[in-house]
Amino acid sequence: MTQGLGELEAAVMDVIWATDEPVRVREVLDGLAETRRPAYTTVMTVMDNLHRKGWLDRERIGRPFWYSARRSREEAAADALRAVLDAAEDPIGVLLQFVRSTSEAESKTLRRGLRDRNRRP
Repeated sequence: MTQGLGELEAAVMDVIWATDEPVRVREVLDGLAETRRPAYTTVMTVMDNLHRKGWLDRERIGRPFWYSARRSREEAAADALRAVLDAAEDPIGVLLQFVRSTSEAESKTLRRGLRDRNRRP
């Protein structure tokens, strides 16, 4: 589950992140798993709440609102990691524990990211 989101909110964001185009409530409802079929009005309310929470942008085109993610899935995950570190009593310890748990490929990616970050002016 995405940090700070309920189960249905996270499922809605998954549907929205899976597309590059703005979507209407109906398209999100149709994109939810077959096992999860909330009412149209429930999805509409969830999307309105996500808009108010800053997760979604929306624009009225004709009668319906069209929604798009305000941040990418990766940006949201980085924000969640930042929130965990900010809330930790020992953020350095948490970060080191995370680094120790990474795979070799993930470690290489982290090293490359740190090198790239240090090269920026």
